[in-house]
Amino acid sequence: MKLILPYPVSANVYWRTIVAKLQQRAITFVSDEAKAYKRECGWLAKAAGLRSPLAGPVELRVALVPKNRVCMDLDNSLKVVIDALNGIAYADDAQVYRIVANRMEPDPRGARLEIEVLPLALPMSLEAA
Repeated sequence: MKLILPYPVSANVYWRTIVAKLQQRAITFVSDEAKAYKRECGWLAKAAGLRSPLAGPVELRVALVPKNRVCMDLDNSLKVVIDALNGIAYADDAQVYRIVANRMEPDPRGARLEIEVLPLALPMSLEAA
């Protein structure tokens, strides 16, 4: 399955943390912006023909395409998109066994994240491969 998704929101915007003074602990939660990004990813996945999450191990092939030279870190975008596709492209992000990711040259036509989600057959170990 190949998807072209909007450029991800920053991980700094995706999660919010508050300190609960009475409980003296930090609580981290998904922001409204994150929920909107996940909803949009879900609609785009459905429009691309995805009807249910893949079962079993998956491989992600990711291309982060910025609009200009100002670009988020590649690893920042990965966590956001992996979380956004959780329950949509795969049932649980624990199914992600391989990630191939590239930060591309800027495209003045628009920023985006291109992703391919593929079923992955795993060898018994790296030595068996």
